[in-house]
Amino acid sequence: MIAHLSAFSAFVTVIGCVLGPLVVWLVKRDTMPFAAEQAREALNFNITLAIVFAGLVILTIITFGIGVVLTWPVGALLFVAWIVLTIVAAIKAHEGTAYRYPFTLRLVS
Repeated sequence: MIAHLSAFSAFVTVIGCVLGPLVVWLVKRDTMPFAAEQAREALNFNITLAIVFAGLVILTIITFGIGVVLTWPVGALLFVAWIVLTIVAAIKAHEGTAYRYPFTLRLVS
């Protein structure tokens, strides 16, 4: 559960959404397989969202700000999805059920 909720450290520092799950994964990967699996899942999800948000920023810059008409609503929708899916994943992990985030690149294995 802490692996998923640690992503909310992004409210403190921008890289917190990746750093929190990464630390949990590195610390627990050898001792707690379920926690390590869920931390890796949270890490992959947050890396995927970071890539998408970076793409939205680049699109806005390339279009000299005109792209914000598209990128702001998409970014807002992704932000809400990030919060909701992270909470759902934390609840599932607390119940002992493995959770797989939808539309996630599996970069860390």
